[in-house]
Amino acid sequence: MSTEQQTTILCISSYFKGEAFLRQCKREGCRVLLLTEEKIAGENWPRESIDEVFLMPDLSRTQDVINAVSYLCRSQIIDRIIALDEYDVENVATLREHLRLPGMGQTPTRFFRDKLAMRMKTSEGGIPVPPFTSVFNYDRLREYMERVSAPWMLKPRTEAGAMGIKKINNSEELWRWFDQLGDQQSGFLLEQYIPGEVFHVDSIIWDGQILFASVQQYGKPPMDVAHGGGIFTTRTLAADSAEATALKTLNAQVVGTLGLQRGVTHAEYIQSRADGQFFFLEIAARVGGAHISDLIEASTGINLWAEWARIEIATLQGQPYQLPPISHKHGGLLVSLAKQEHPDTSAYTDPEIVWRLDKKNHVGLIVVSDQPSRVGELLNSYVDRFSNDFMAVAPPKDKPTH
Repeated sequence: MSTEQQTTILCISSYFKGEAFLRQCKREGCRVLLLTEEKIAGENWPRESIDEVFLMPDLSRTQDVINAVSYLCRSQIIDRIIALDEYDVENVATLREHLRLPGMGQTPTRFFRDKLAMRMKTSEGGIPVPPFTSVFNYDRLREYMERVSAPWMLKPRTEAGAMGIKKINNSEELWRWFDQLGDQQSGFLLEQYIPGEVFHVDSIIWDGQILFASVQQYGKPPMDVAHGGGIFTTRTLAADSAEATALKTLNAQVVGTLGLQRGVTHAEYIQSRADGQFFFLEIAARVGGAHISDLIEASTGINLWAEWARIEIATLQGQPYQLPPISHKHGGLLVSLAKQEHPDTSAYTDPEIVWRLDKKNHVGLIVVSDQPSRVGELLNSYVDRFSNDFMAVAPPKDKPTH
């Protein structure tokens, strides 16, 4: 296949991730370009699957990225631009608009990036969300605080995961935070804190239909881990369980309401401890982080990164997409910061262990079994052992770091 005939995919990522996406693009016969930051150029990118690597000092500078990619377009035709990381999604949407390339532009991207936009859209569609308000107008904010009882969560609209979230116990505390935030406060929303269990649903969508949905339950809510330390865990739910059935139905309503036609999503939901109702929390049109994709692959055989690449290329080439065969096992994931630079997990010898994390000052395992009870037993045991053997605690971050 000549270069002129090849589909060219430009992947942009300010974090080291998406190796399977890059490999699958190359496997599909594409020409693969990677734009990333200088500080992570030395990471273990799958260079055998990348035709050219381009480096910039800071991918958050939108106009610089537009200028650089526009310059690149002078010498080659780019067919599609993909953001591999959450923090590149908005820049890539802007690039698509600027270069008139296919894919989600700025407005539809907002529904999968801006927590206020996604809440307003899903709430209008009749999907249950925690009572929330924007923080633009103080009179409306005061009315909300009189109507909705504390505690509340003050959430950044465009951060990922639990980054920058504050739990607010009373109105005076909120006004103090606004004093600190100054002109940045419009980038937040306020919503009622609902105690409960947090779940995530990771999906593959084709022609507006969810072809694959894996439902997992966090052990300790990610915000609690981010702010209070501890072991991050999540485990798959039995496909026929009441929780999984309800969440798949709700997830389909969310994806349909927000209008995603093709791609992958990572969505989070909370089940109220008070009455058992499920509420939508947030959704992203990307592969979930924190090695969730590794858990899903270990338990189902589906690599979300690779399938996302196949969907993008099939869409661009006008070809059909077919989901690979799915296995139905039960899995569990544990990840923690470690006090050791290179933690030794050799004492963890159970045959259900199928994956071990290899990352400085981190420790992680994935276990897979035919029996959900065995997964629960191992997770409970390993949480205690990780706490004694490895666990370190770092202060919560308000902004991402590499």
